[in-house]
Amino acid sequence: MGRYVARRLLQMIPVFIGSTLIIFCMMYALPGDPVRAMMGDQAYDPTVVASIKKELGLDQPLLHQYVNYMTGLLQGDFGTQIASQRPIKDVILDAFPVTIRLTIFAFAFVSLVGIGLGVVAGLRPDTLRDRGLLTLTLLLVSMPSFVLGFLLQYLLAFKWSVTTPTVTDSTDFSQLMLPAIVLASLSLAYVARLTRTSIAENLRSDYMRTAVAKGLPRRRVVGVHLMRNSLIPVVTFLGIEVGNLMTGAIVTEGIFNVRGIGIEIYEALSRREGATVVGIASLMVLIYLAASLIVDLLYAVLDPRIRYA
Repeated sequence: MGRYVARRLLQMIPVFIGSTLIIFCMMYALPGDPVRAMMGDQAYDPTVVASIKKELGLDQPLLHQYVNYMTGLLQGDFGTQIASQRPIKDVILDAFPVTIRLTIFAFAFVSLVGIGLGVVAGLRPDTLRDRGLLTLTLLLVSMPSFVLGFLLQYLLAFKWSVTTPTVTDSTDFSQLMLPAIVLASLSLAYVARLTRTSIAENLRSDYMRTAVAKGLPRRRVVGVHLMRNSLIPVVTFLGIEVGNLMTGAIVTEGIFNVRGIGIEIYEALSRREGATVVGIASLMVLIYLAASLIVDLLYAVLDPRIRYA
């Protein structure tokens, strides 16, 4: 196991470098001149622009800029925003915990409710509750998150006054409940359908018939034999979905005024602040890689036949 983890960690290095290089090139080669965008429509002196570029290192070749950026990143330096001259590390430290709380809330909701609905429907396939789940998930998949967000915001906040329309305190989990549900809606549909399909398929397996024939209690048959094998594809999906929930928070945070990384990315893109976007994206890549490693290690927990050399 230790050798496998070490090998995976080494494999993450070129993946991280390649991913950040692509993002860096997209942000610094395509959007335009961030220094010129900072000045807006006002008249500007080209020599002043050239001086600012030289001070920020934007006059160097793109590959050289990337090497300088990665060198600083390894030392914990994410760079500085051009417009506000604020260290990007401070921006991330303020915004990242907010999105982390929102993502954890949404992930817990997806895992508990999604798997629960899938198990309930999968144990009784082709019944009324099974068809009801399929209808609900189809509705969630078909409805864009911004439509669902505005709909729930209107009904629960403005019409019925159950909650606040926007988040005023990001440390209050009760205010994050509605944004988390909206953020988790699409993932909930996928997890529920995937769990339902896996449960229904494994119910017809030979090992399930053997366990029932041996006279094992139903709780053990379902909770141990059926669930452990059925959850393998679900765990795979959930591991990838952690990063998707964080990136999908851009729309949700905009609807409910949650000051997380989604708002920071949107504002950085509008100002062409490539360093801010690359810094946040670099953390996202690390989260994706860590989630992928954790999922692979969970396979051995769910299925004892899986061993890593």
